[in-house]
Amino acid sequence: MKVKNNVAIVTGGASGLGEAVVRKIVAKGGKTAIFDLDKENGELLCSELGSSVIFLNTDVTCEDNVNESIAETIKTFGMVNICVNCAGIAAAAKVIDKKGAHDLNLFKKVIEVNLVGTFNLIRLTAEKMTLNSPCEDGERGVIINTASVAAFEGQIGQAAYSASKSGIVGLTLPVARELAASGIRVVSIAPGIMETPMLLGMPDNVKESLAKMVPFPQRLGLPEEFASLAEHIIENRLINGTTIRLDGAIRMQPR
Repeated sequence: MKVKNNVAIVTGGASGLGEAVVRKIVAKGGKTAIFDLDKENGELLCSELGSSVIFLNTDVTCEDNVNESIAETIKTFGMVNICVNCAGIAAAAKVIDKKGAHDLNLFKKVIEVNLVGTFNLIRLTAEKMTLNSPCEDGERGVIINTASVAAFEGQIGQAAYSASKSGIVGLTLPVARELAASGIRVVSIAPGIMETPMLLGMPDNVKESLAKMVPFPQRLGLPEEFASLAEHIIENRLINGTTIRLDGAIRMQPR
């Protein structure tokens, strides 16, 4: 599969890693539907990139909302054969702190958005991809999920976030094995410390400290590097059923 002339859904595509993926796909001649709740940034991106991009206000945890957005994507572009799941939230909280036990609703919320939301897109986009005409090797689609190095080396305070990202890593292989019969690949990327809007808002000394944790290159990862890996996964048919670390060899410490 090539990016050119194909249609991607990118969740969380209005900013950060998702925005970089949207820009990459459009630059390579593809079309993209942004599924996001950030209407302002999503519509600004559409204005900049033109008719190859549409914004659809979408809550990834809502089945009806996602189905409506997928239907609108197919109505606009004729098909969907790529899905890149970047939507997610981060929350830092200890299991027990001075205020008491971890807020259970906060834990549920992180799991709901990051893990359940990702699976919701996987199942609903895969259903549509099975209807695509197969290309070379019988391929009908590719789904890329965003995990995190926190899935492997979660830090103190990341119980909810790490659990959600570990879940994404855990579902990658069994879902890839199942969807292989339909010619749909499933791959996850586990980014390290990336230069996203959340990190860019931190003080310079904090960003410098984080960058020094990375063996090489000793800096924060760039969203463009995430997008380049996503492009390679889309176009390299042999990559399937695995999670690829994109982290400069970092191994997170407890704190």
